[in-house]
Amino acid sequence: MATRIVRIPFNLIAIEEDGFHLTVNVNIDGKNALVLVDTGASRSVFDINRIKNFTAEQSFEQHDKLSTGLGTNSMVTHTTDLKNFKIGDLVLKSFEAVLLDLTHVNESYSKLGIDPIDGVFGSDLLHRYKAVIDYGKCELQLRPAEI
Repeated sequence: MATRIVRIPFNLIAIEEDGFHLTVNVNIDGKNALVLVDTGASRSVFDINRIKNFTAEQSFEQHDKLSTGLGTNSMVTHTTDLKNFKIGDLVLKSFEAVLLDLTHVNESYSKLGIDPIDGVFGSDLLHRYKAVIDYGKCELQLRPAEI
């Protein structure tokens, strides 16, 4: 059996003089969005304020778990259902998105002259789709299923 590989070009963003962040363009319910690829994040999340640009829903169900990371251990989270979430050629229908307030991340990016992000790809999605980050090709590779 062959494994299908979805290839997504990424942007390599210089952070100050000695580091980089990776971002990829995705599509949420027909609208383009920008997400940070973060191998150190345990979960993929979206910004609770910016997600309103992509969904008809404007209020969200509170999630029963607190989130850790991003400088705190007690962030309240919410969830929403993304009807049509596309990562390159990979289409995820009815994706349950965890929502956090990422304002502090985007404020830091703004100070560095970097575009704001709409979300973060964490290890949950990266692991599920056996992600490979190819820096030579500036490409994120996902392996969604055997064909």
